[in-house]
Amino acid sequence: MAEKKMTRRDFVRDSAMAAMGIAAGFAGATSASAKDSSKIVNYNENMEYRKLGKTGLMASAVCLGGHWKRVNMMVPDLFKGGNWLSANVRDPGFMKNRHDVVSRCIERGINYIDACTIQEVQAYSAALKGRRDKMYLGCSWYQKEMRNGRCRTKEALLRTLEEGMKESGLEYVDLWRITMHEQSGNHTEGEVEQMMKALEAAKKQGKVRFTGFSSHDRTHIKWMIETYPDVVDIVVTPYTAKSKVLPKGSLFDTLKKHSVGMFGIKPFAGTSLFKGDSSPGNPNAEEDDRRARLAIRYILCNPAVTAPIPGMINTQQVDNVAKAVTERRELDQAEAEELKKATDEMWAKLPEDYQWLKDWEYV
Repeated sequence: MAEKKMTRRDFVRDSAMAAMGIAAGFAGATSASAKDSSKIVNYNENMEYRKLGKTGLMASAVCLGGHWKRVNMMVPDLFKGGNWLSANVRDPGFMKNRHDVVSRCIERGINYIDACTIQEVQAYSAALKGRRDKMYLGCSWYQKEMRNGRCRTKEALLRTLEEGMKESGLEYVDLWRITMHEQSGNHTEGEVEQMMKALEAAKKQGKVRFTGFSSHDRTHIKWMIETYPDVVDIVVTPYTAKSKVLPKGSLFDTLKKHSVGMFGIKPFAGTSLFKGDSSPGNPNAEEDDRRARLAIRYILCNPAVTAPIPGMINTQQVDNVAKAVTERRELDQAEAEELKKATDEMWAKLPEDYQWLKDWEYV
């Protein structure tokens, strides 16, 4: 079946519909009535959906993160360069794995994929071919965005968008969420201004529906939202199973004030929450599945988080996080103690390059 292309007229129409949704109070975490469900992409009655900030869209309460850090457990010998980004995205086994995971996400009512590298955008664009209408796709080509000193102007960033869309066969991007330095405060105000101009221009050109950025710098995130409230629709930022909301001066105060959606990365602190290696049949699989569900339930207790976006390497992991959404939200005392023990272990085993996550215990 041919994939439907989105025209400039479609953008105008959808933007108007989104605004109408906000005005009508189409907001908040919901199990959508039959009337509302027609407005939700890939609606499934067993999935919860949450308002994605001021976009007017409804995102599934758990979404698919772009990383595939342990997929070599499913496709042996895939990593040729020693890390997950060395995977050949055209490897038949890998392509089947990503297609199968995306298919199961669709079956479970998950409706957003977050892709933040050149390889991820290419892989998920291919996996969505012919069924783009089932999922929103967030895109970033971090290698050619703000982390690259040669790509910090409006013109350079727009070239990255144009080239990335062409290479990935994309007619449009649902969310362009530029990846900044983890400590984005290291960017100059002039660089931030150039980035915001690029995002604004891409939306006006009809290439991008919504815009945002990824950063790990809470103070700077707040400043960017407050300075550019009309440009920032969504932020992508850490929120782990150990995170807690600051009682005063929380980032979430700013998100709520400006109706900015938030996708939470690193819900499991990479893979540090788990005991096993995610290989099929590993002896820790059952306990690790339970830990994952406890973490998802805990994170979703914060209504200001639109959705955690864990990377998943097989269909069983998709089933597991979808199951977490259907389970009782609030943890009882025994479950809370179990999760605390697990996250204390998680904190203790964080690798050196992930120690920064401890700065996100209070948000």
